[in-house]
Amino acid sequence: MVHLLSDMLKYIDLDNRKKAFIFELDDVLYPERDYLLQVYYLFSNFIEFTEAVPPVADLIEFFKKAHLNHGDDGIFDRAKEVFAINEKYRDNFDRLYFTARLPLKLLLFSNMLTLLQEIVMDRKEIFIITNGKPEIQMNKIMQTEWNGLEKYIKVYYAQEINLKPESDVLSYILKEHNLLRKDLLIIGHTLIDQEFAVSSGVDYFNVSEFM
Repeated sequence: MVHLLSDMLKYIDLDNRKKAFIFELDDVLYPERDYLLQVYYLFSNFIEFTEAVPPVADLIEFFKKAHLNHGDDGIFDRAKEVFAINEKYRDNFDRLYFTARLPLKLLLFSNMLTLLQEIVMDRKEIFIITNGKPEIQMNKIMQTEWNGLEKYIKVYYAQEINLKPESDVLSYILKEHNLLRKDLLIIGHTLIDQEFAVSSGVDYFNVSEFM
């Protein structure tokens, strides 16, 4: 069941019979761009420190524009072509996605923070099911400002069971937590999230409905 509403949703608008809420992580609970820009910032500083050129400000500005126009895929190759960055630094760049120690904590979208807090106050369960690589997603989660909510959230990495939109990970959660499909609501961002909800027979909202 897919809902398309014009007005911004709040927790009070949701079916109070729901017992648990499932979220994706990236661009649902926080803006993934905030993580990626800090990865690019750390790499830019590493390159300037190691090679002296390009200046860190120039490389950071390039990464910002490249991400805005093309996204993250292939961004190292774009920077390599423009700034003649040595191929030997590709491993350093890739490793940062897994190991980056961010200068700034990741902040939840304010509306999603409020939603999570209200779910917890209503004694409902919260799950994150994320399709991202577990090590990268864990690094993000560990550096997110959860405002005390972390102890109420259970995280499942779909890659360890079967990637969404396949419903295997949801079946696992149902069994582990003694829940029924009608008890759940999925909040996602992508077509994959929507297909996951449909294939699982679970109600779905796009996160944009809460923004």
